[in-house]
Amino acid sequence: MLSTSPIRYGLSAIVAIALVITCAASASAQTPDPDDPNPGAITVTAGLDAVNAYMFRGIKQEDTDVITWPYLDLGVALWSSDAGALRSVGVNLGVWNSLHAGPTGVGGPSGKLWYEGDFYGTFGLGFAGGVSLGTTYTAYTSPNNMFSTVKEVAFKLGVDDTAYLGTFAVKPYALVAVELDTALNSGQADAGSKAGKYLELGAAPGWASSVVGIAVPLKLGMSLGDYYELNTGTAAAPVYVDNKFGFFSVAGVVTVPLGGTTRFGSWNVHGGAEYQALGDTTKVINGKDSRVIGSIGFGVVY
Repeated sequence: MLSTSPIRYGLSAIVAIALVITCAASASAQTPDPDDPNPGAITVTAGLDAVNAYMFRGIKQEDTDVITWPYLDLGVALWSSDAGALRSVGVNLGVWNSLHAGPTGVGGPSGKLWYEGDFYGTFGLGFAGGVSLGTTYTAYTSPNNMFSTVKEVAFKLGVDDTAYLGTFAVKPYALVAVELDTALNSGQADAGSKAGKYLELGAAPGWASSVVGIAVPLKLGMSLGDYYELNTGTAAAPVYVDNKFGFFSVAGVVTVPLGGTTRFGSWNVHGGAEYQALGDTTKVINGKDSRVIGSIGFGVVY
């Protein structure tokens, strides 16, 4: 979504989780761990991150003052099997938030901290060979009314190739997201004229031990139709051009487990940096051709 700014196309805008949106990881069966305090079918994941800039698919939401992202996810493993083509069925329900002290939050016209609240549900299927398919419905809302609500359905196909490549696994994925219930300048990531369709191709190579995990996620964001619209006309006579390339990003993330598995769950601290190269539309929206985003936070899984 787009936040309010002179380079925005009106007050309505959409923004969402970069990591998340996206699609939540589908709940899946795990090999029983005798030290696991929660061996059941329900998993709770929560955390809090702080970042220097909030970018949603290459579109700037905020880069001033304090930005924090509290989140909560409930995963339910409905069914699992060690044989056959279909190996697991799961559901995730969650909320992700962005709290701003700058112009789109406390320091802006609303005077309120809660810039964004995203509510999502994912139905996930796991198949033999490490293949997974998740279908996610997300409502991107703005409690402080800085953008109009965006509704989206996303489909994510991924492959965990660890069993084949070991430490050289790249874990590729493809995500297609379709915006719903949009109107002119409302309910869209680019605040454009039409509902957009978004394509993301990515991978998450990495390495982990009992004391540290390192990941190098890669993302390519593109428009499949009207997702990165740019008004090349005027406010009175708009002419929208859909630029296909939105952004490319590469990041480095380090995760350090804290104390192993305890009766209060598994805790970690994590941090990293991401570089985003921007396309023609996102350059205009951001006022620059690239961004560097730093983050630090903690998480817990129980």
